[in-house]
Amino acid sequence: MTTTEAAYIHPTASADDGAVIGAGTKVWHLSYVRSGAKVGRDCNLGRNVYVDPGVVIGDRCKIQNNVSVYVGVTLEDEVFVGPSAVFTNDLNPRATKDDWKVSPTVVRRGATIGGGVTVVCGVEIGEYAFVAAGAVVTKDVEPHRLVVGNPARPIGWVNRNGDVVSKAADRPDDSLLA
Repeated sequence: MTTTEAAYIHPTASADDGAVIGAGTKVWHLSYVRSGAKVGRDCNLGRNVYVDPGVVIGDRCKIQNNVSVYVGVTLEDEVFVGPSAVFTNDLNPRATKDDWKVSPTVVRRGATIGGGVTVVCGVEIGEYAFVAAGAVVTKDVEPHRLVVGNPARPIGWVNRNGDVVSKAADRPDDSLLA
């Protein structure tokens, strides 16, 4: 395992040689960080979190229990991922297909992914967006947007703290989103 400084790895967790884990990060019970993955500083990876090779996780992210972050997924700084959220990385998966193609997914700074959310690959979730629990994200989510449902649809706007500041269709004044 390669770490940039002191990180806590629970005795039941695994971090391969070549995994980069930032200072102050905690990797909890039964989690696994693969070689080539980069996890930033002061993150918290809950129980049974899997981080694939090539994944980049920014600083101060919180990933709750039972989340797999597969190759092609990038989480920028201060992203929250709720328990049992699902990220996909192939738009046409087959058990016997040898030429599968990764469709990248980016979750921008400060975004929240609620518990049980499914994020279909190839989308971008904007800065400080809020994806409500159980939603299925099939297309890009604008910065500060609150989305719900299956498929996820916009119902409002949130500020940097995740507080709903408007239920209007049009983006509110930036002063409300700060």
